[in-house]
Amino acid sequence: MNDREVAEYLLANPDFFAEHAEMLATIKLANPHGKAAVSLQERQMDMLREKNKHLERRLAELLRYGHENDSIASKFSRWTTRVMAERDPYALPRTIANGLRDVFDVPQAALRVWDVAEPYGQADFARQVGEEVRIFANSLATPYCGANTGFEAAQWLVPALSAVPADGAGAPDGAHATESIALLALRDPEGDEDAPTFGLLVMGSADPRRFHDGMATDFLTQIGALASAALSRLLPR
Repeated sequence: MNDREVAEYLLANPDFFAEHAEMLATIKLANPHGKAAVSLQERQMDMLREKNKHLERRLAELLRYGHENDSIASKFSRWTTRVMAERDPYALPRTIANGLRDVFDVPQAALRVWDVAEPYGQADFARQVGEEVRIFANSLATPYCGANTGFEAAQWLVPALSAVPADGAGAPDGAHATESIALLALRDPEGDEDAPTFGLLVMGSADPRRFHDGMATDFLTQIGALASAALSRLLPR
């Protein structure tokens, strides 16, 4: 009999070892943790211990993810409450950006809105943006996360960066080079993902790992959707 036939026989006769229990103690297998041979029972126990360790590590990982998601959800709720409580339309963009910095500990956050209603045309948040920014925003079906490769929008984050010494000495909080960035398109909350954008929300960090292309974007998508809904009051009716 070859190996396959032996395996098929044992599978077809599950009572074999019950009828020949003495074989469980006499069959010796190579020990993966040493040179000494071990019985079949000992090898099975060793495999079960390894499997249990793997399951324990996986469970610990899932629990950690669960705690992280609970923390983010709590922060999202606090930020949402702050945004909804803002009654002054002029202060709303600042409330959104400041809330991201305060609640989510995002080092840098800013936004711009275009094609706003006439009363808001001269506000800082409605300052002119380049056509490339608009085209890029319209191309974003999902949030962009990754390295800052010289995005024009990154300049909104630290407008005084050019005045900061190269070593960062004396720089205000957040006034450091933006290494990683998240870009969220602002669209009509009742439209679809192809609806024209009316703004762009930017978050940045000097930590190149804070925003990376492999990170989950579920909460960022929700942040973009809520910011879009809140800021839509700035648009012409």
